Amino acid sequence: MSDWYVYLVRVRNGSLYTGVTRDVERRLSEHEAGGPRGAKFFRGKGPLELVFQESVGERSQALRAEAAIKKLRKAEKEKLVRGEVALHALLASPDPRIENK
Repeated sequence: MSDWYVYLVRVRNGSLYTGVTRDVERRLSEHEAGGPRGAKFFRGKGPLELVFQESVGERSQALRAEAAIKKLRKAEKEKLVRGEVALHALLASPDPRIENK
């Protein structure tokens, strides 16, 4: 079985979208196409920029990572994008809104 990934995509207004998939390139293409397989969040918000992706193992781990990231404030998500916060530290923290590595 292939690994699952958690990913973040930035839209034109700077908002960040968090998702999980086994194939990040395929999923990004689905979002960009704007069809029924793409998230409604992206409609009319392009261009899309993949700003973060990381393999997290199994689907349950990917969903846990997605939920933890979604709880973060925007500034904390930006730290993750810039590499100032490691995803594994985020997942190990009892409070997903951590300040540093």
